[in-house]
Amino acid sequence: MSAARKAGAAGAAGAAGAAVLRDLHAVDHAVYAAVATTATPALDSMLRRLSRAADHSKISLGIAAALAVFPGRPRRAACTGMAAVAVASASTNLFAKKLVRRRRPDREAAGVPPARHVPTPASASFPSGHTASAVAFALGAGAVLPAAAGPLWILASAVAYSRIHTGVHYPGDVTAGAALGVASAVTALAAGEVRRVAAPGG
Repeated sequence: MSAARKAGAAGAAGAAGAAVLRDLHAVDHAVYAAVATTATPALDSMLRRLSRAADHSKISLGIAAALAVFPGRPRRAACTGMAAVAVASASTNLFAKKLVRRRRPDREAAGVPPARHVPTPASASFPSGHTASAVAFALGAGAVLPAAAGPLWILASAVAYSRIHTGVHYPGDVTAGAALGVASAVTALAAGEVRRVAAPGG
């Protein structure tokens, strides 16, 4: 293939990629707007409180503290879950947010009801740190303690949605946060397995 044809093919691929990104951006904003303008008075207060409770991973910390009371698998689940949260938090705040620097949604312009409002963080919007940490804990702890996996996933999903419902994140931010949470949990689980094998008698 000649240089000109290669350049043309590269240009076409780049244009197609840009078009896909524009479409995804449009869908992201459309879903956000749909959530913002859908009246859900019975859910607003509940999801606002849940979103605030998840600040600084307080929910995960509380669950981990309760699990750690019991020796064996529950305590290991607590340790693994919090290790996953630590990886997710560092990855989100030290790298991802600084790399992308996406602005937070304008929830007043979008019509998010004041009854849903929580304080808007000063950090970048992408990805959702609340979601990353909640998913990381759910997967990390749930992998060690399967009986808790279902409730933890439901809780993490509710926390993730609450960030869209309260207007501080776009759906794309939450999706990226969930993916980062999964990767963080996998990292924590792998590190735990390495330590277990390396330990005497492991």
